[in-house]
Amino acid sequence: MQQQLIECVPNFSEGNDMGIIKQITNAIESTEGVKLLDIDPGKATNRTVVTFVGTPEAVVEAAFRGIQKAAELIDMSKHKGEHPRMGATDVCPFIPVSGITMEETAAYAQKLAERVGTELHIPVYLYEYAQSNAERKNLSIIRAGEYEGFFKKIKEPQWKPDFGPVEFPAKSGATVIGARNFLIAYNINLNTKSTRLANSIAFDVREAGRVKREGHPITGKIVNDANGEPVRIPGTLKECKAIGWYIEEYKVAQISMNLTNYKVTPVHVAFDEVVKSATTRGVRVTGSELVGLIPLEAMLEAGRYFLTKQKQSLGVPDEELIHIAVKSLGLDELAPFDPDKKIIEYQLRNLENEKLVRMNLRTFANETAADSPAPGGGSISAYAGALGAALGTMVANLSAGKRGWEDKTTYFSEWAVKGQQLKERLLFLVDEDTRAFNKIMLAFALPKTTDEEKKLRTQTIQDATKYAVQIPFQVMQAAAEALPLCEAMVKEGNPNSISDGAVGALCLRTAIEGAYLNVRINAKDLKDRAFADKYLDEAKSIFESANSTVNRLMKKVGESI
Repeated sequence: MQQQLIECVPNFSEGNDMGIIKQITNAIESTEGVKLLDIDPGKATNRTVVTFVGTPEAVVEAAFRGIQKAAELIDMSKHKGEHPRMGATDVCPFIPVSGITMEETAAYAQKLAERVGTELHIPVYLYEYAQSNAERKNLSIIRAGEYEGFFKKIKEPQWKPDFGPVEFPAKSGATVIGARNFLIAYNINLNTKSTRLANSIAFDVREAGRVKREGHPITGKIVNDANGEPVRIPGTLKECKAIGWYIEEYKVAQISMNLTNYKVTPVHVAFDEVVKSATTRGVRVTGSELVGLIPLEAMLEAGRYFLTKQKQSLGVPDEELIHIAVKSLGLDELAPFDPDKKIIEYQLRNLENEKLVRMNLRTFANETAADSPAPGGGSISAYAGALGAALGTMVANLSAGKRGWEDKTTYFSEWAVKGQQLKERLLFLVDEDTRAFNKIMLAFALPKTTDEEKKLRTQTIQDATKYAVQIPFQVMQAAAEALPLCEAMVKEGNPNSISDGAVGALCLRTAIEGAYLNVRINAKDLKDRAFADKYLDEAKSIFESANSTVNRLMKKVGESI
């Protein structure tokens, strides 16, 4: 169910003319499926960093349009700025955010690079994960010589572009396109104003560590190796860059970090490591702040980390995991932390797609009772399933926290996590079933004047009907997956909640049987009988198995109470 998302952070060689910058960002925003998150122009560098995010294909298209517009508007032969640069679009990294691997992200970066080289006739170099040549992975090595030196450099065999002409265009220059890890800019607050102390802590934790000295750690003589290079004592955190500084606005010192791969060093690990170092120096960490955005998974992992330290069940909703993360990291110490603004996936969330599940109970019931065919039995079945999974999860969480059952916390927590996942799937299907019905209605509304229109209308109706079979079938699958949860809770969970587990199982059976009716009624109108029969056979098997399981379960519950 997780949507594939890529972040793109192109750097354009214009930081003063807002008219040019606006035209470039307008070109990016004209692409459906992307959202512009940030525009950061720099006058001294004469460079603008743009951040947007979206689905992979949309990001490729938006980046292409931005690069195309920059090539039209920026004349590199007249460009001056403090930052190293080699083209109108100097660098364009793709960063995997969710639901997509680095390898897949790199493939999309390569796809963009080929388009830019072929269609725009701009020399393109790949870097980082998109580049297979180890000698050409590093951006600074590729860009060495900058714009002025590339007229000669591009002619050297080892610097032939990956895509595009082996001629350096004076107006657009060349572009570097690649894939890299997500960078989290993260500051940790200290109860001191001392930059010296803050730097000492930063040196303890950052990957580069500190230079080794004889005697005094600050004033002592630097120790060199056999080659005359300073010996370094590495810090405790990989993929972490850090310095200490004093923030006048807050009147505190901070550890300013760039976590260049949050999967290697997550924010919660960085936070705890700074706490450990600060404590040895008599300094207390008071909180932290995020600069820019953070992926949802990074926040959820932080929440799980702190719940695990508290020996609590991990089977809680995402909202609770985020709350725990915010409070444990002190992310709201300096300013309120709004997940909808700070988490990338939430920035992209279309609340219209969650219209039903965001209603309160009374409004949802009233909407169901209104004189419109949707939401109907399909959405109600999905919601019944979500309630069933939620009840099973409740019993798991109660069991995980039961006094005297501490040795079983992990077992019940794992069941609760699975229950939360199934609950979320079923909640998604509440709205998706209504969207599936609406697709059929839109298909029937298509024009049917000409033979071509009639053919297209018929095909669209059939495609929409297939989808209207698949969605309730997914409800059946998810509800059936949740039945073992309720069964386990009835048999092994907190005995005071046995009836709750049983009601959960009844809700799941209702969801399965109700969704089965929807599969059957929609499948009867399909011309593709092989497709219809496949789903009908599998749906019947799920229904019969679930019915048998619930009957057996209810017999046990009846005997117990």
